Amino acid sequence: MAFARYSLKKFLERQPGKLDTPTMLIAVDLQKFSVLHDYTQNKDEILTALDHHFAVLPWQAQQGQWRSERLATAFLTLRRVAEAVVGHPGHKNMIWVGRGFPAIRWADVPVDTENRVNNAVQDCVNVLRDARVTLYTIDPAGLQIDPGVYGAAAAFNDPFGGEYQFNRLAKATGGRTLYGRNDVDAEIGTAIRDGASFYTLTYRPQNTSLDPSKFRKINVTLDRPGLTVYTREGYYLQRGPGHVDPTNPSRRLVSDLISADSSTMVYDGVALTLEPSLTDTDSFTVHVNGRSLYWTPATDTEPRHTDVILVVSTFDKKGKELKRVAKNIHASASPDVAPTGRIDHGLSLVYKIDHDPKAIRARFVVRITSSGRIGTADATLDQAHATNLTPPAPTTP
Repeated sequence: MAFARYSLKKFLERQPGKLDTPTMLIAVDLQKFSVLHDYTQNKDEILTALDHHFAVLPWQAQQGQWRSERLATAFLTLRRVAEAVVGHPGHKNMIWVGRGFPAIRWADVPVDTENRVNNAVQDCVNVLRDARVTLYTIDPAGLQIDPGVYGAAAAFNDPFGGEYQFNRLAKATGGRTLYGRNDVDAEIGTAIRDGASFYTLTYRPQNTSLDPSKFRKINVTLDRPGLTVYTREGYYLQRGPGHVDPTNPSRRLVSDLISADSSTMVYDGVALTLEPSLTDTDSFTVHVNGRSLYWTPATDTEPRHTDVILVVSTFDKKGKELKRVAKNIHASASPDVAPTGRIDHGLSLVYKIDHDPKAIRARFVVRITSSGRIGTADATLDQAHATNLTPPAPTTP
């Protein structure tokens, strides 16, 4: 981990003061997901954030009983980043410097557990594809282990020597896996350069099978010799968002909402704005853009409606969450809208935060039930209190 941090700093120090592309720096371990710096093109700001992040010994990586947590952390990290950037137009590169999956002998794993991992792989490939994210994995451990010298156990514990390799996710998204070298800083540069030049090709598949477990392979060939193409290996059938039960929500739904709630990343899968009240410093109106909503067709017994989940949390000055409230909202459209067809009809949600003098920040999370997309907005409560108070009337001298 120290070498990965050193290599990233070495790479950044060679870059110009203004980076070519907006870059976000994230650090992840089993305990915490930390956005060290949000999107910026200022190299010095990222270097400063990196200097304040210290490498620690990942002792859990040496303990077999932490393997499930390491798998879950890898999947959750990929999913939450993809959900946060799905609203960003265009292509994105995710460069993962570190080890992903632990070494596991799948022959000794129960079938149900293996199926859950396979389902998580399918889900990750789909959400990364929908967000137009290409994953590059870089192993900072250095030169590969020679099993002929160090034995089969050493090869098995190599990050790319397990039966289920993390680099398969990179290849599935059209990225590359870089390992077996000591110049990790150069590998970071390779990943960035590869992602800077890309083409988007579309086609209509002829496969009519509806089996969601089958991976649809894609093969792109070139008619010019000497060229190499890196592209997505294929895709799984898209699955819609799961059914939302407000009384007994699924673990996936809870995980997605908590990930958005506890992070400082901006989720823009849902276009929304936050408007503080001019008369009540604890009240806000969340405006959800109509383009992000799906309104059901009207029926004989029910008008057009849309369903969203609203989560509001408050935090103290140390970033500790003070309170979290979640609501499932069923909103009906006005009677004057067309009973069917696309309508650009927004939604405004008024919410009053329970006053807490310790709270300095509030985070609003909106999830659209029909699409599963998430949007966030943040309010700095002390500034809101200062700027939204009605100024006193001028006095006569």
